[in-house]
Amino acid sequence: MSDEIEETVVHTGPKGVINDWRRFKLESMDQESLPPQKRELLRQMSSPHKPKEEARGSLNRKMSVQEYELIKEDMADDQCLKRYRKHCMQDMHERLSFGPRFEGVHDLADGEAFLEVIEKEHRNTVVVVHIHKEGIKGCDALNSCLDCLAGEYPTVKFCRISVEASGAGERFSDEVLPALLVYKAGELLGNFLAITQNFNEEFFATDVEAFLNEYGLLPEKEVPTADTEEAEADVE
Repeated sequence: MSDEIEETVVHTGPKGVINDWRRFKLESMDQESLPPQKRELLRQMSSPHKPKEEARGSLNRKMSVQEYELIKEDMADDQCLKRYRKHCMQDMHERLSFGPRFEGVHDLADGEAFLEVIEKEHRNTVVVVHIHKEGIKGCDALNSCLDCLAGEYPTVKFCRISVEASGAGERFSDEVLPALLVYKAGELLGNFLAITQNFNEEFFATDVEAFLNEYGLLPEKEVPTADTEEAEADVE
């Protein structure tokens, strides 16, 4: 039991952070392009799960030349370090908000993917699904609006699926498209058929946002901090 608990501990101390960084770099590198000796050294350095006696002994020995050179090389890899910073920030956000973050609008391939995103997504995640059909007025404009909102609300999972792919053509005739369905924890919170009838001829992301907010379906918009903006700009 103690071994299982030990393996799930998050390493937050200085040595733990270094181990996490090395593990992240090891996972993000092309393993085949590394020399076997370097690959093995990096693997050993990134693994915190050592026998207690070996770990105690390692604290009392000096760092080898190979380890020192590898650490120098690690810190010189600026782009990888920036990606690691972004990875850590996203991981911290998930731990604090109890929900994942998303990028862009997710295209659902079929009805099975549709059901999966509804039933298996995190219980605190709002899922917005746009059911569309090529040639139906308003569908393209709504897609563009959701592309914008996905950047504004990274904790909301925005999805789209064509009515043909959904397998629900009988339920969603041309007259009720575009349709916007909103779910959370598998429960349908909003079922907006022919949603563009609520907007003017020309509508924008702010109109869709205001409409969803009227029903209390969107979370509070995040206000990016200076550190978040700097980290994201560095990665880009």
